[in-house]
Amino acid sequence: MFTFPLGDGAELRPLEPWKAEEFLAHMDRARDDVDPWIPFASRSTDLDSARATLQRYADLQAAGTGRIVGIWLDGTLVGGTMLFGVDAEAGNGEIGVWLEPAAQGRGLVTRACRAMLDWAFHERGLSRVQWVTRPDNVRSLAVAARLGMTREGVLRESYPYRGKRYDSEFWSMLAHEWRAA
Repeated sequence: MFTFPLGDGAELRPLEPWKAEEFLAHMDRARDDVDPWIPFASRSTDLDSARATLQRYADLQAAGTGRIVGIWLDGTLVGGTMLFGVDAEAGNGEIGVWLEPAAQGRGLVTRACRAMLDWAFHERGLSRVQWVTRPDNVRSLAVAARLGMTREGVLRESYPYRGKRYDSEFWSMLAHEWRAA
């Protein structure tokens, strides 16, 4: 996956360590909205930490256990999607996504996730991809539903964030369900 068009001036591209400056500028625009949901938002606050975040995903990709791609809209990085926690032997992984406010409401997240799920099932050969979000993240819940994922349940107070514990809601898609859809 080098560049994948999403339509309407948007595309997916690899998000690699050499893009740290652009990633940091994006995180500076998105941090307040993304931080409650995506842990690396609060850790990517300067060029070195932004580069370290992207290097972590480059290392995951090299090990075959993850991947991160950015969402560019009209040439500007506005979000991304990642696959992580890949266990090739078990055929499982987890998908995540984020988008800065200026790009919301255009269907970019759903289209980016469809491309990542296609890759996870067809290229990577996974059997199951999960989606984990807090129950109060209504936008994330709506994306999981639009993708046709199945709600599996809630882990109570499993997600610590800024001194408080939140529930985590689990959704999933199976390879045979994705192919049928």
